[in-house]
Amino acid sequence: MGVALGAYVLQLIAEDKTERTTLITDDVNRPHITPQQYEVLHGGGAEAAEIAKERLSRRRFLRRSMLTVWGLSTTAAVAGALYMLYPNLAGQFGSALNVGKKADFTAAKPPDFKIGQAGVFYRQEAKTYVVHLAKDTQFLLNGSNLSDQLDAETVVKDSDGTYWIALYQRCVHLGCTVPFRDNCVSFKCPCHGSHYNVDGEWLDGPAPKSLDRFAISFNGTDVVVDTASVNTKVPHPDQTTRLIAPPSVECSV
Repeated sequence: MGVALGAYVLQLIAEDKTERTTLITDDVNRPHITPQQYEVLHGGGAEAAEIAKERLSRRRFLRRSMLTVWGLSTTAAVAGALYMLYPNLAGQFGSALNVGKKADFTAAKPPDFKIGQAGVFYRQEAKTYVVHLAKDTQFLLNGSNLSDQLDAETVVKDSDGTYWIALYQRCVHLGCTVPFRDNCVSFKCPCHGSHYNVDGEWLDGPAPKSLDRFAISFNGTDVVVDTASVNTKVPHPDQTTRLIAPPSVECSV
């Protein structure tokens, strides 16, 4: 009996709170009217209907204004989030970049590589070393084994028989920028000594794999490096996968 009475009291309190909330809300939403309008409104008739219509129109206007503001705010927030997730990177790192004409990159055999002059060229905007191997480069593989490994390492054979590679400048060990050293005829990381051949294949040091490389293509005579398409899966080479023999010179840190 006591439990039932308590539940009934709680129900009455809840109903009272709901009624008060409704009244407060109605008072907030209800536009101010004069005592004369109040008398007319509660007296009925055409004038009362016009007053009620005016009050309803104001309430609709306020609600629609609030919905419009909310909609604009939501749209702006969503647009900002989409821009952060999918920024327009056209012409920037993270997109396809024209890095120069074919004639700007003189082909060479690995022993003759010199940074910026023959075989290997740095392009800051693409964070890339463009490697251009001469058509008479001596590979360690041949036949289908050579073709398959060229594809696996994103090496592109041009119509003139030369070979192109776009190597990402970042060391795959801890992310330092790897310079090409003419005196070593190879890439040598100054941070922890990771060492890579002219084609980006791992030679020695703590790096867990070979250098990453971007997709490279041609638009007429233009050389295009797609920095949005990166091959990160070139492992340490072995005797069945190594493309180019290690340089004959020693390379100290």
